[in-house]
Amino acid sequence: MQKLSPRKIRSYTEFLYIVPFLILVLLFCYFPLYGWIYAFHDYMPPKPIGPDTWVGFKWFTTIVSNPMRVKAILRVLRNTFAMSGISLLFSWVPMIFAVFLNEIQCKPFKKIVQTVTTLPNFISWVLVFSCAFNLFSSTGAVNTLLIEWGLADQPIQFLRSTDNIYFRQWLWLTWKNAGWASIMYLAAITGIDEQMYEAAKVDGATRMQIIWHITIPSLLPTYFVLLMLNLANFLSNGMEQFYVFMNEFNRDYIEVLDLYVYNLANSGRGMYPLSTVVSILKSVVSIVLLVVSNTLSKVIRGEGFM
Repeated sequence: MQKLSPRKIRSYTEFLYIVPFLILVLLFCYFPLYGWIYAFHDYMPPKPIGPDTWVGFKWFTTIVSNPMRVKAILRVLRNTFAMSGISLLFSWVPMIFAVFLNEIQCKPFKKIVQTVTTLPNFISWVLVFSCAFNLFSSTGAVNTLLIEWGLADQPIQFLRSTDNIYFRQWLWLTWKNAGWASIMYLAAITGIDEQMYEAAKVDGATRMQIIWHITIPSLLPTYFVLLMLNLANFLSNGMEQFYVFMNEFNRDYIEVLDLYVYNLANSGRGMYPLSTVVSILKSVVSIVLLVVSNTLSKVIRGEGFM
């Protein structure tokens, strides 16, 4: 029996380290794909699916044959594109935040800022909405102060208003995720050659010149990869945030595709197959966007991220 070399033994050992994570990916990412079968059946719980419930592509054609359904999908696509577009447009914010956070010379203060800005990532959207409700509801702290100071005659309905709703939702998302998203850029900054900084200081460069000519160019490859990944997930902007902030006054402007799939599945009997169809189409488009993003990465950077 051939004896394994120490290098092969190490390779097998390291592979065993990732086996639990591979199992989790199979269970939570690939096994649920079995549910796509409901898109081809006239499924109505609790009746099980079988040969008598098979309807083929009936639910796929329903999407384009029903004008009301087409209008609803176009509406949620508008909201999805608006939210994802704003997120892509301002995707540089975590990078700039990481750059200026790295420039803080007082280490205790730097750690406090990083901790305070990272903690919101671990807070659920339910608690975030609770904070928003206590601050911006008709009886919240903001309206109470505005009325007491004579700046408003009656409460302002911040949470019901649709004015600038996409930008306001982006602000909540940025407040929650900016600190966490900056960690990767902070790690990339630590990988920048210190000799470049020392040479720039010897040449008399200011801190802003060092940031502009050394730090930011060194972070652009990392930023570009994350930008391409965000582009691949353009239709997947989650549903938790919009679910908790949605009400009857802003529903038409805040219901994104993921939330629409959830609401459709729970809207009544017979809607579960249709929601599965919408989810399938979204997954197919996301795969296409992923391939396009990887192709663009190869063309622009000379290498892909897959």
